Amino acid sequence: MVVHSAPLVLPICAEPIRDGAVAIRRDRVLQVGPRTSVLAAYPAVEEVRWTGMITPGLVDACSPATAPSPGVTARATVVTDPLSARFPVPAVGGVMYVSVKAESEDAWEDTGRDALITAIREAPFPVGMAAHTEDPLVLEDLAVLARTFGLRVLVDLERHSAARLDESGILGSHCHVACSGPLDPGERKLLRLRRSVAAVCPSLLRERPEDALALLDEGNLVALGTRGEGSPLDQARAIRDHARSRGQRLTGLDQRLVEAATLGGARALGLHKGPGRLGVLAPGARADLAVFDARGRYPYAALLTNPPPLATLPAP
Repeated sequence: MVVHSAPLVLPICAEPIRDGAVAIRRDRVLQVGPRTSVLAAYPAVEEVRWTGMITPGLVDACSPATAPSPGVTARATVVTDPLSARFPVPAVGGVMYVSVKAESEDAWEDTGRDALITAIREAPFPVGMAAHTEDPLVLEDLAVLARTFGLRVLVDLERHSAARLDESGILGSHCHVACSGPLDPGERKLLRLRRSVAAVCPSLLRERPEDALALLDEGNLVALGTRGEGSPLDQARAIRDHARSRGQRLTGLDQRLVEAATLGGARALGLHKGPGRLGVLAPGARADLAVFDARGRYPYAALLTNPPPLATLPAP
C-alpha cells in the first residue's frame, strides 16, 4: 500500500483538493482527500510526495498501437487482423477493437463472423469491434453481436453517416464514434439522443474546430482521440485556444475539456463505472494516475498550459 500526495489532486468526479493525497492498495484507489486526513487514516504506509498535480490517467479514445503519449493510461486501439487479437499485449489498458472489413454479407458469413467470435473469446483483455465494413447487413449483425455479447463498438464518421449507423442499430451507449470531419447540427443531435460518445480527432480540429466546440456546448458526450498526434491534453488546449481566438468564453470550458480527456474517454470505452473504473480518482476506481508539473489558482486551466508530465502510474 502507498499514499501519493501533491499540492493539488484533481479527482474529476469531485472538487480539486489542495494539498491532497490518494491512498492505493495494489491496483485500486482506497481513499482520496486532504493529505492530513489520508495519512491519519493510514499512518504507517509509505508516502510518495510529488510536486505539481495528480490527476486520473488520460484516456485516448482513438489511438494507434504505438507508444502512448505521456499521461495516457488507457486507450482504444484497433487490431487489423482479427486473429492477431490473441497475441499482442496492450502497452496500456483500455479496449482493443477488432477491425471488421467484410466486403459482403457472404464473406462475413463464410469467415468473418467466426474469426471475430474466436478473437473475442480468446483475448485475455477487453475486446470490441471497429466497424470498417460498408455492407449494411454486416453492420446490422455487428449491432446484434454488440448487444448480445455486451461489446463496445468503434465507428468512424468518415466511413459512415450518423443516419446510416442509426438505421443499422449501431449507435447507442455501447458505441463511440471517431469524429474526423464536419458534423452538422442534425448529426450532433442524433449522437446526443443515442448517448454515443463523440471522440474528437485531430483532423476535425484542423478542419472544423467550431464543431468540437459545438459538441461540448450542446451537451454531447465528448472524448478525445489523438490518432497518434500529440496527447489528449494537446487536443483540449487546441479547442480552448480556438474558443479564445473567437472571443468565446464558454462557462466551465476548461473543466469540460479536462473531463473529456479523462472521464470522457473512459465513458467511450465503457470503463467509467463499476469496480476498477477509469477516468476518476475515487474509492474503488483503478489506480491509474498521471502526475503533471501543473500548479496555479485554476487547476483545470493549469493543465491546459502544456505542463511537463512527471509520471504515469502504472507506468506504460
